[in-house]
Amino acid sequence: MHFADLGLIPELLQAVTGAGYTEPTPIQQQAIPVVLAGRDVMGGAQTGTGKTAGFTLPLLQRLSRHANTSTSPARHPVRALILAPTRELAVQVHDSVVGYARHLALRATCIYGGVDMNAQIQELRRGVEIVIATPGRLLDHVQQKTINFSQVEVLVLDEADRMLDMGFIPDIRRILALLPTNRQSLLFSATFSEEIRRLADHMLKNPQLIEVARRNTVSETITHVVHPVAAGMKRNLLVHLLRHKPDMQALVFVDTKLVCGRLAHFLERSGIAADAIHGDKTQQQRTETLDAFKSGKPRVLVATDVAARGLDIDDLPYVINYELPHTAEDYVHRIGRTGRAGRAGNALSLVSPEEKHWLVEIQKLIKFEIPQEHVPGFDPHVETADPAHPERLKRSTGHREEKHPRREHTRPAPAPMIAADGLDFSKPYEPANTAPEPVAATTEPDASPALVATPHPPTKHRRPLAVLLGGLGRK
Repeated sequence: MHFADLGLIPELLQAVTGAGYTEPTPIQQQAIPVVLAGRDVMGGAQTGTGKTAGFTLPLLQRLSRHANTSTSPARHPVRALILAPTRELAVQVHDSVVGYARHLALRATCIYGGVDMNAQIQELRRGVEIVIATPGRLLDHVQQKTINFSQVEVLVLDEADRMLDMGFIPDIRRILALLPTNRQSLLFSATFSEEIRRLADHMLKNPQLIEVARRNTVSETITHVVHPVAAGMKRNLLVHLLRHKPDMQALVFVDTKLVCGRLAHFLERSGIAADAIHGDKTQQQRTETLDAFKSGKPRVLVATDVAARGLDIDDLPYVINYELPHTAEDYVHRIGRTGRAGRAGNALSLVSPEEKHWLVEIQKLIKFEIPQEHVPGFDPHVETADPAHPERLKRSTGHREEKHPRREHTRPAPAPMIAADGLDFSKPYEPANTAPEPVAATTEPDASPALVATPHPPTKHRRPLAVLLGGLGRK
């Protein structure tokens, strides 16, 4: 089947051909005719199979009747709204819309947080037919009254499951309440859950379910491998793998921003060109980092799950899970950055004994067991040195760290400190015995028994003075 068989207009066919695509993917074959017919759609397919074009192309064709070159903002009201969970995904969708609409007189803009709103406000005031936005920033514009939804004809919710994970569902419901009820709604996601289905029941009207593969599956072109390793040796194993494959470009996923920055710095110090991307970086920094990685400048990009969605890199050979995700569905999205559009890909996971329960959940979700390969010298069941602190030993079983036996250091005896009056400051203070000696009994023969001297009564215990030590004080 070719794109021409799907009923697309010549302007869109020209744009698709210019992008280098000849045959539609399975999700595109099934979704495009349904969307063109005006029906609501609930579409699911594993990431990297062309879901974006599956809703972008028919959306543009439906709006093509409104295309015009007028400079009046009134001739360019918002007619389509596309919601995405992250800035990266919003930018990717915007790029696809602009690319496919290059031969149509339709305007599009991208709205997301982390940047100044003024430029976005100016874009909206000039008039745009298609708005791609993240929910939070879109509601900011609603509050500022800089956007009008009265003429919206099509709503697209992309990566709905990620919306749920990021807590955007209340924002989505607020936005739905502002839209016209007479509209076409499309919901696309790589994974479905019962919560997403309940949202679809509220959002869609008699939708057609399109699933080109079973739920929560991964591309068959991806090779999965698990490398068991102790937690303290993960960094060394990562460097070992990268050095043995000098041409390998890899996207490395970690759980936290702190680990993200530290691991990228460690790789740089190990002679491997690397960079980091996470939520604390500005949008400009994230865009520059992604552009540099796409051009191949750094071999390794260390990222948090901010890059698990919407990062489209042609022919990315490796995705490495430095730390397994705590949610099994996130594994599907992470490794979906490789093996895209039918290309071969590799998904490596460095798994410590403490992460085995997450590996079990992932294998239950994807419904197959990932083969394990032990790398010589990186046995997870022996004590290994922590590369960050070589003096420490870690056990891979999750027990407390075993410390080295305490080393006995013989300190030199302090030099004697004797005052002029003979007091030795290095010795504990002992009060002088000032009690009078007892008087000896008289032995004179004429002495009366009553006159015999008796010993002096014992003196009371005296508290030791501590003047030299600062005083004891009273309690």
